[in-house]
Amino acid sequence: MRDIKKFLVCGGGMMGSAIAQILAGLEGAEVTVYDVYPVDIEAKVRNNMKLLVEKGIVTEAEVDAIVGKIRFTQEIESEGVKSAQLVVECVLEDMEMKQNLFAQLEGIVAEDCIFCTNTSVMSPTEISAKCNHKERLVGTHFWNPAFLIPLVEVVKTDATSDEVADIVMHVLTAAGKKPVLCKKDVPGFIANRMQHALWREAISIVERGIADAKTVDDACKYSFGLRLPYLPPLVNSDMVGTQLTYNIHSYVLQDLEDRHDASPLLKEMIDKGELGFRAETVEGKKTGFMEYTEDEIAAINGGLNEYLIKMLYNK
Repeated sequence: MRDIKKFLVCGGGMMGSAIAQILAGLEGAEVTVYDVYPVDIEAKVRNNMKLLVEKGIVTEAEVDAIVGKIRFTQEIESEGVKSAQLVVECVLEDMEMKQNLFAQLEGIVAEDCIFCTNTSVMSPTEISAKCNHKERLVGTHFWNPAFLIPLVEVVKTDATSDEVADIVMHVLTAAGKKPVLCKKDVPGFIANRMQHALWREAISIVERGIADAKTVDDACKYSFGLRLPYLPPLVNSDMVGTQLTYNIHSYVLQDLEDRHDASPLLKEMIDKGELGFRAETVEGKKTGFMEYTEDEIAAINGGLNEYLIKMLYNK
């Protein structure tokens, strides 16, 4: 297994800075962040780790050590770019931008450099279209907030070599993540396919007048949602038995939502300006499936990291 120590992260935004932070945690790592715009990577990383320090999960000295391994550049021909052994691309979700970046990098980095794209929705196979060595590119879908969520989906393209996939899985494991291998490049990869199947059914229940939005969310939160970290779907199926799973599916699946386009309810809501947290404030509230005050929105946004830290570190 190759010893990967020199990393390049392309894009210094929310995801890029968090991924640089993760990679800098590896022993002996050197991380370069490249962006066409000036970015204060140190400030972003320190902000990410502030709550971890407050909870006693890491020390200020450990934060300093992480920050000390990260360098920023706006020069694509810089030494940190040229010497990279593994690249993680975190630029905008623009297909041509991603394709052109990897094509350009191929002429700058070493011939055995591994390319990773952090796209959450686009095909890594299509992203590799302009590369000469498509076998060196793999999808690495980090979940936000990347410095807390353990999962990274490693997505093989039609050409990704087994060796490249294995090296990326090894690096991510060493960095403290939980990589899973997606053997086929399909829309939504693994986790988003399951997540949006749930969203589709949840929206359908509201659309069909079976229950209101809060009831749907409560039904999720206070039942299977509680046990999912311990009892995921396929272990649960084995627990009750595949025969019972078969019997239940034979009865219920015919009535579940199976549309292949977005719900018309979503379009109606968009047309009415019911955009959830992004809606305009009317009489002190923003409207989506439910209504929220600015304080409620701030509490939900601010509470996510607290919740994840409690789940992951019991702090």
